[in-house]
This record gives sequence, structure tokens and C-alpha cells, in this order.
Amino acid sequence: MNRLRYSLLRLLFIAQNTLREAVRQKIFILLLVLALGLVAGAQFFREFHFGSHELKFLTDVGFGAMAGFGAVLAVVATAQLFFSEIERRTILTLLAKPVWRAEFVLGKFAGVAVLTAVFCGGLTALLAGVLWVRESALMRELPDAFAGGGMISYAQVALVGLLQWVKLLLLSALTLLVASYAQTQLFTVVMGFVVWVSCHLQHLAQAASARGGASAARVIMGWAAHVLHDFQVFNLGEILGGEKALPWSYLGRVLLYAGAYIVVGCALAVFCFRRREL
Repeated sequence: MNRLRYSLLRLLFIAQNTLREAVRQKIFILLLVLALGLVAGAQFFREFHFGSHELKFLTDVGFGAMAGFGAVLAVVATAQLFFSEIERRTILTLLAKPVWRAEFVLGKFAGVAVLTAVFCGGLTALLAGVLWVRESALMRELPDAFAGGGMISYAQVALVGLLQWVKLLLLSALTLLVASYAQTQLFTVVMGFVVWVSCHLQHLAQAASARGGASAARVIMGWAAHVLHDFQVFNLGEILGGEKALPWSYLGRVLLYAGAYIVVGCALAVFCFRRREL
């Protein structure tokens, strides 16, 4: 008997169905509307910039909405779309056909990747529009302050939006890894948010591991510092609205760093799911 060959077309078909199901979910529409509303309405709360530059405040709100609502979308959508197939038992019908389990897992990840790309792309475009409108108004009101031209580099806005999307891809891959062996959707969602918080606090684990202390605590902190991804490397929004230029070499290292984690996370998810009892 000839062994079934791996097919990219089958993977894309699963990704297409995953994306179609994700768009139908109310949580995607709700989070997208909330995030778009927050970004679009940020200009009406300019008085609350707490001493920072007005345009810097708008970028912080925009990328903060993208990071916060995007994390909820990445974790919940990944868990729901994965476990919906198991709970409805449609996965048995799907895997009874010539479909690899690896194609199923990677197809689910690809569907969520497109979903988060639409989310981040829409918010980045809206944020760029809000910044352009407000910057144009400030240039008319305060021409002397903009004698050297505009303060915002919209190419950098797009690149920071890209980094936010890569971070959501990484979070989705780690959530998918949990889902590949977890028994319930609730556990996967909780652990997904635990991973999200832990990766944001990874720099604290590095500091605690460097200081030393009790042996057990040092081992735990050292493990966390070397295993978890540091989400702080994606926070480049502070360069916008200032005089700094985007460090291209740093950007390349961040993308390679995140890409390696995504590949390892998806590979481990495939490994665990292939040995899972359905």
C-alpha cells in the first residue's frame, strides 16, 4: 500500500474552513469592533495623555488595543476552533479521510494566522489614518513645531503592527501546543493566558535568576528565563513619534527569534496530537 503523501492543498483547505468558522464566531466581531472603536475614539481622549506627546499617546492606545484584544482573540479563537472539531466529533470524520494529523494541526494554525493578520492589519491601517488626520491638523495649527516635516514614520507604524502580529502568531502556536494534549477548552484558554502573562514577565525571571537565592527558586526562574519567549522584545512602539529610527538589525533578530519559537511550538503540537487518543 502506498503511503499517503503530505499535501499542502489539504492543509490550505483546513485553514480555509477554520477561517470561515472563525469569522462566524461572535467573539471575533466583538473584539474587532471594540478595538476599532478604541483606536478611532482615542483622539477624543487626548487630554489624558499624562504628559506624553499627543501623537505618542495615540500610538500607545492603538498598539495597546492591538496587543490586548489581539491576545484574547489569539488564545480564545485557537482553543475554540481546535476543540470545536473534537466536541462535535467531526474530527473523526475528517481524519478518516486521507488527512494527516499534522495537516489538521497546521491547518488550524494557518487559519488563526490569517484571522489575526486581518485583525492586526485593520487596526494598523486605522491607527495610521488616525495619526495622519491628527498630525495634519497639528501641522496646520503649529507650523513652527513641524518645520522639519512630520513626526510619524508610517513605515515604522506598519512594521510595529507586523511585530504585533508575529507576537500573536507565537501566542497562538503556544496555545495550540497546550490544546494538542489538554482535555478541555477551558484549561487551554486559562493556560494560554498564563503563558501570555508569563512571557510578558520573562525579563523578571531573568533578573531573579541572575540574582540567585534559594536553589529551588533559582532553578524555576532559570528554567522560565531560558524556555519562555520574552514578549518585551516586541514593544517597539516607543520609537514612534520620536527621533529614533527602527533598528533593522534588531528587527531581524526579533523575527528570527520568534520564528524559531513558532516552528518549535507547532512541531511539538503536531508531535503531541499524533499520540493523542480521540
